[in-house]
Amino acid sequence: MTRLCILGSTGSVGAQALEVARSLGLEIVGLSAWSSVDLLVEQAREFSPRAVAVGDSRCAERARAALSTLSPSPELLIGRDGIAELAAYAEQDLVLNAIVGFEGVYPTLAACAAGHDVALANKETLVAAGQLVMKAAQDAGCTIRPVDSEHSAIWQCLSGQDRSAVSRIILTASGGPFRDRTDLSEVTRAEAVSHPNWAMGPKISVDSATMMNKALEVIEAHWLFGVDPDRIDVLIHRESVVHSMVEFIDGSTIAQLGAADMRVPIQFAITYPKRRRGLSRGLDLASMGTLSFAHPDLNRFPAAGLGHAALLRGGSCPAVMSAANEEAVRLFLAGRIRFTEITPAVIAAMNAFDDTGFDSIDAIARADAWARDYVRGRCRL
Repeated sequence: MTRLCILGSTGSVGAQALEVARSLGLEIVGLSAWSSVDLLVEQAREFSPRAVAVGDSRCAERARAALSTLSPSPELLIGRDGIAELAAYAEQDLVLNAIVGFEGVYPTLAACAAGHDVALANKETLVAAGQLVMKAAQDAGCTIRPVDSEHSAIWQCLSGQDRSAVSRIILTASGGPFRDRTDLSEVTRAEAVSHPNWAMGPKISVDSATMMNKALEVIEAHWLFGVDPDRIDVLIHRESVVHSMVEFIDGSTIAQLGAADMRVPIQFAITYPKRRRGLSRGLDLASMGTLSFAHPDLNRFPAAGLGHAALLRGGSCPAVMSAANEEAVRLFLAGRIRFTEITPAVIAAMNAFDDTGFDSIDAIARADAWARDYVRGRCRL
């Protein structure tokens, strides 16, 4: 039986991972949250992990007091280092990283260094530090298992295939909540986080609304599957039934289809290479009618093309793109900037950055911090 650690267990993906773990009867060894102490304690009460981590040190005493009421009481780890220590915990077989943002890079590297396989739902890990992470996994002999629906789809399509026969990878995108809206000047927070197909957290929902999520996914696909950027395409697929496709040199295309339910890729990453009966239902294709595909409109959604641009620029540019976006989305969600200011802030940061390399996590962290400062300065905040 897989012994599982879930990082970011109080977020959308983390909570769905616990649903999957509950249905499969898995042992939960560790759980982490940044500051959602009450929910983390409730999860610990049900799953009895051996250790939990709280990222925000200001919540340490409250977490310690609440966890002391549990029997048995789990070990409590604090801060970024505490989450990384939990990721390296010896008793687990698989670490599912559902942390949002650049903070997810550190526990991914820690898990790899400890030889643990990683089910990765944290986009920023590979966008900011893809080369370092994939090398760390290779050196340790562990696997990076994608949890994003698109990358899980590609992973499944490539199963048993000759990688040298891949012609191109095709990432599908719903188009987000504004795919039919021309005027985006008055977009509200509530509108931006209301995805038409998927139930997701606020940050990734906004990324879908700007289509920045596709820029991030292009970079992830490059590192996960070793495919050059000019062989990674994006197609709008409103129905979110075809989660992505792989085209081969003989003209064949293999696609993975499924319900718009994150529990499917989560479970596949956990149970790989086996499949088990899951919580999601199969598709009724006859009732769906037509499935549509179209190229994205880069004039309306320029963020969709930034992943290719960042990879072509190289160095720390992907990290800058990701960090600038993370900061701009944070400011939008806080009501500090408009929706239409997010992508221009990212583009400006990418253009202004003077690359200093990306050969270490410290160099990447410096680029990340620079991008956040740049966005705040540009927005006069």
